Formats: sequence, C-alpha cells, structure tokens
Amino acid sequence: MIQRTPWFERTFRFDQAVAMFPLVVERLRGTPARLEDRLGSLSGRLLTTRTGDSWTIQENVGHLLDLEPLWTGRIEDLVSSKATLQPADLENRKTHDADHNTTPIQALLVSFRRARMDMVAILDSLDESAIARVAMHPRLETPMRMLDLAVFVAEHDDHHIARISELIHAAGK
Repeated sequence: MIQRTPWFERTFRFDQAVAMFPLVVERLRGTPARLEDRLGSLSGRLLTTRTGDSWTIQENVGHLLDLEPLWTGRIEDLVSSKATLQPADLENRKTHDADHNTTPIQALLVSFRRARMDMVAILDSLDESAIARVAMHPRLETPMRMLDLAVFVAEHDDHHIARISELIHAAGK
C-alpha cells in the first residue's frame, strides 16, 4: 500500500478558481455518508483496535468530529474579516482526552453528520464577497480564502478516511 504523507508534512497550493467552491462544498457534504458507508458493517472490536500508538478507527472518526468547531470558527473568522485564522491545537488534546472508543460509533457518526451539515449550511449561505475574503493560516503562514479553507478541510477529511481504510485493510477486511 502506498504510504500517505503525514498531515503536518503536507503542502498545499491554494490556486483553484472560485467557481470550484460549490464542488468542494459537495465534498464536505458527502463526508458523513462516506464514513457511514465505510464503517457500517465493521465490528466494535475492529473499530476500537489500536495499532501501535496510533488512533483507532473510531478515534479517527472522533477526531473529525472534534475539529468541526475549529473549522466553523475559521469560517466565522473569514466572514468577520479577521486578519488571522484561529490556531489549531497541534497536539490534538481534545481527541487524545475524549476516549472516543467508549462512545458508540453510531453516536459519533450522528454527531459528526449534524456538525458537518451545520457547517455546510453556513457555507451554502455565503455570498461571493464572503467567499473571496482572505485571512492568514497560522501554521501554514499562507493566506487562505474561504475556498482554500474548504479544500483544506476536505483534504483533512480524506486524510483520515484513507487512514481508516489502511486500518481496515491491515485487519484483513
């Protein structure tokens, strides 16, 4: 299997035309369904099996849920014309402390779907001027438009879904 580039080693080019915004929003809208489809038939044991010190499948799902307030906060930062987007907790303390393995997977999926649909509703409501606003991403030290933020979130989703697929494949499923 091809190794994924670690998230913090990824580089991004934010050069897509604004006309791509609706397509990227659809990627974001589809993430809950992709997760539900991928995880629907897996056993609780597989969902919570730890490989080394990395997150379990269920913890990866919980992590996606944990970051929804950050994404929504960054959308609000752009809408309110802040110069810099709020920073992420680069140690992911919320995920490490959450004990997502004790929460039923369906509860995590339902909560993620609800949070993501709330975020997508905000994106759907934006006009072109809000989509064009720019703020500095604190870790990447690069300006981001709303479209770039949406691409970044979609890429983060895909990064964790790919990790989930790796864990499923490693378990022989």
